[in-house]
Amino acid sequence: MSTIQPNTKAPAFKGKDQNGNTISLADFKGHNIVLYFYPQDDTPTCTTQACNFRDNIESLAEQNFVVIGVSPDEVVKHKKFETKHQLPFVLIADPELTIIEKYGVWGEKSMYGKKYMGLLRTTFLIDAKGMIKHIISKPKAKIHTEEILNLWNS
Repeated sequence: MSTIQPNTKAPAFKGKDQNGNTISLADFKGHNIVLYFYPQDDTPTCTTQACNFRDNIESLAEQNFVVIGVSPDEVVKHKKFETKHQLPFVLIADPELTIIEKYGVWGEKSMYGKKYMGLLRTTFLIDAKGMIKHIISKPKAKIHTEEILNLWNS
């Protein structure tokens, strides 16, 4: 579980996006950011969540949001995922779990009674000044944009 709390500065990071470009949090200063961590490209729930962002990108942009996805997948896998689903946002590859661990979203999970370590699906809403305003643990993939906008505007 993340030890990061709302109303604290978002931890800085750098990583490679789906095009091999180095991306940092500072690149998006002046924008609100949806920083979402997801387990794996092209799996059912992760695809649903990414496509929900894609289909609602204009609603997010109206609130000055940019979307950044982070998973342990490699750059090449992110590129295939972006292309297959026409995703209009940045996907950062974090196979070494550097950003994932910095945000505290690597932890114990359970499936069919078996415990294992993995990425805990979590979204951080960061304001234009770089402050974490909201943390959504266990987001609802099908309605995640609506969940974000309702929380942001409440």
